[in-house]
Amino acid sequence: MTKAEVSEAINVQVTIRHTNNHRDIEQYARDAVQVLGKIFSGIVNTHVILDHQKNDYEKNKIAELTVHIPQNTLVAKEGASTYEQAIDSCVDAMGRQLRKHKEKLLDHR
Repeated sequence: MTKAEVSEAINVQVTIRHTNNHRDIEQYARDAVQVLGKIFSGIVNTHVILDHQKNDYEKNKIAELTVHIPQNTLVAKEGASTYEQAIDSCVDAMGRQLRKHKEKLLDHR
């Protein structure tokens, strides 16, 4: 890795609840969240929580993404039939929130 790649990497913590042995999905979540660094460069750290709900059969995989940026914390939570779909939906929603936050910062200058 070059210095530029190291400085752009986002600190990602992944918590998986009610399932076991999902290293592939954990790596998928880490890789998916890295895209957010291109949208907003001030991300301090992120936390991805993946959960499996037994009560809803269609959208029983829940992904919750918390992003800490200076002076704010943004949260996106989505459900889908697979973890990959839930993670992608969360990253899309978080991307919209970060773009909106970035526009607000630029408008106040």
